[in-house]
Formats: sequence, structure tokens, C-alpha cells
Amino acid sequence: MTQQPWTGSRRVLLALGGLSLLSACAKPPRPEPQPAASAVTPATYRPSPTPSPSPTPTGPARIPVQKEPRYVVPAGRGAKVVALTFDDGPHPAYTPQVLKLLRKHHITATFFVIGQEAAAHPDLVRAIAADGHTIGTHTWSHVDLKRQTAGRVKTEVGRAVDTVAATTGRAPALFRAPYGSWSKTAFQVCAALGQTSIAWDVDPRDWDNPGASRIRSKILNQVGNRSIVLTHDGGGDRSETVRALRGVLPVLLDSGYRFVGV
Repeated sequence: MTQQPWTGSRRVLLALGGLSLLSACAKPPRPEPQPAASAVTPATYRPSPTPSPSPTPTGPARIPVQKEPRYVVPAGRGAKVVALTFDDGPHPAYTPQVLKLLRKHHITATFFVIGQEAAAHPDLVRAIAADGHTIGTHTWSHVDLKRQTAGRVKTEVGRAVDTVAATTGRAPALFRAPYGSWSKTAFQVCAALGQTSIAWDVDPRDWDNPGASRIRSKILNQVGNRSIVLTHDGGGDRSETVRALRGVLPVLLDSGYRFVGV
């Protein structure tokens, strides 16, 4: 076998082949293909919402069952105290006049609102609360509770309470029965709903529109220490009541009376 001579061109070809082989060995292996993943971009990502906690009941706690309503201001408030109360509102004409008068004399009072009227005039309910007055309820539709079933009594009282609570953000705790007509069932329902029943010992019968002078004289003649005075800011024309109070309030203040809650 004849050996072929080692020429320069052959050396070049062998050198190039060797470099190619080394380059192929040094190149990293091609990665294995991976299954395509679904892309999630910030624009499309929506975290699962955290469920809101269930609302906690905020109604008043049950209280002892009364045998009769409260007729006078509780003892221990000092001498010559009197509580001024208003029923049957709020009324768009007369409640603002009453609030203006009370504001003028720096007097706080208690308003026993009818649920239907409170629902119809929520801004007035909030205005009463904003002036620092106490809000109680007077049933939903001004019915005689003695004539109602237990279920109707619960609806009449409870619906009014719920309306005031939803309007002001605070559950009321005072109740007055229309016509002063309480019953055993009414006291039981009120206790279950945390409502203290409030009556009165001074009634000028302003609901009967006897005239401003008679309303005024009846209040001044009947009032005494710890009295709860019944008047109205709704349920009809209450212009006589407003005129009477314009004369009554300065006299009571000048006589040393201090206005307190019921």
C-alpha cells in the first residue's frame, strides 16, 4: 500500500474539521420542549374576593318588662327639672319651627316619632338627632295597641324602631303608646325590643287645638318638679302649640326649671 504524501492543503482541511468537531461538542444541548402554560397578565388577574363578615345586630338588648309606663322624670336629677316631649312627628311644617325654638333657648327635648312619618321625612329625623335631642318611637302607624294582636303590636313597634335606627344609625330606646293605650302585650314586646315606655303627667291637650293661650296656661298650671310635658309637633295643625311654647319656655327658664331627658 503506497502512502500518500502529506500536503499543506490536507493539513488545512483536517484542522478545519477538528475545529468544527470541537465546536459541536462545546455547544450546550437543546432544552427539551415544555408544554405551553397559559399566561396570566396583571390586566386579567382578579383575586378571589374575601367574603364580607355578616353584620352584627346592633339593636338594643332586652330589658325587664314594665307593669306601667314612666310618668315622671326619674329621681336624682336635681330640683325643678322638667322634660319636654313631642309626639306624632316629624312634620315638614312644624318640626323645623319647634327645632328652631328649642335651639334659641338651648333646650333639648324628646321626640316620639311615628314610623311612617320618619320614613317619609328622614332628613327631619336626622335634624332632630343632629340638634342633640332624643328620639323615641310612637308605633309605625299610630294604632291603639290594646286593639291589636301580639303579632301586629310587634310589627308596629319593631318597624318604627328599625326605621329610626336605619335613619340615624342608632337604635332608639324609648317608646310611647298612641292615646296612652298600653297593654300587657305591648309591655312584653317593648321589653323584648329594649324599649322603655314613657307616659306623661302634664297634658295641655294641644292635639285638640284649644288655642295657644289655653295650651300655655295648662302647661304652666300643671308643671312641677320632674314633670313630663306632652305636646305635639305632628298629626295636624300645630301652629297653636308652637305659639304656646314661645311663651311657655322663657317662663319656665326664668322660674329656674332645667330641661332634662325623660
